[in-house]
Amino acid sequence: MIVPKRKRRLDGIDQIVLSLTARGLTTGEIVAHFDEVYGAKVSRDTVSRITEKVTSELAEWASRPLDVLYPVIFVDAIVVKVRDGQVRNTPFYVVMGVTTNGERDILGIWAGDGQEGARFWLQVFTELKNRGGEDVLIAVCDGLKGLPEAINTTWEQTVVQQCIVHLIRNSFRYAGRQHRDALVRSLKPVYSAPSEQAAKDRFEEFAAEWGQRYPAIVQLWRSSWAEFVPFLEYDVEIRRVICTTNAIESINARYRRAVRARGHSSAWTLPQRGRGAEVPLPRDPLA
Repeated sequence: MIVPKRKRRLDGIDQIVLSLTARGLTTGEIVAHFDEVYGAKVSRDTVSRITEKVTSELAEWASRPLDVLYPVIFVDAIVVKVRDGQVRNTPFYVVMGVTTNGERDILGIWAGDGQEGARFWLQVFTELKNRGGEDVLIAVCDGLKGLPEAINTTWEQTVVQQCIVHLIRNSFRYAGRQHRDALVRSLKPVYSAPSEQAAKDRFEEFAAEWGQRYPAIVQLWRSSWAEFVPFLEYDVEIRRVICTTNAIESINARYRRAVRARGHSSAWTLPQRGRGAEVPLPRDPLA
């Protein structure tokens, strides 16, 4: 069934190799796969030549024209150990857009030249606009300093929504581990409030309860309030889409699996602030 009778060669080897590569298999694993499943001998050089054929397609994809309008974009970065003469941490900037048809599209991936920074993000957004992305209604991002300004420098009318999960994680930088669960319970009425005024009222209750013990957390939320509240203007279904960067982080999880499959599981790390990544939080903060 796999190899028709009297056939001495496999058809569609290129497609099989590219599919396996996209799933994170190494060159050696692909060679072993052909041997075990098909009983076919494919050299490592052949596999490498096949994967190199898509280089021109990747360049074309990276510079393709974009839609004029994206209702929502998600921006995030992951940091990976890259060997380029020497091993160094390299941030990879990822932007995912939601089209007017409701489809998700990776608009681009860029390798940075240092730590994640708002200046590089500004270059990314400028490139997106030059490729045809004239307008963005809502941009969802983490709490990186200077990022909202970089977004609004490119698209003046764009509403910036800070990821709630990142905001909660950043809060834990100032809290004792023994109080984290209680803080989540106290903050939930704030980010699940039916309106901005109700959120303000619930936050004042939170500040009265925790402000004396953790004034830095209260100050963090006050300074981030303008980027926190936009999603409260929408109904629950839309809130769940725009209140976090989970949509793009699920894409980053695929990159992690690909890196892990290639034997570099100890060579990459996600950008973390404090001990945020250790905090068990629901993927849907409104659940």
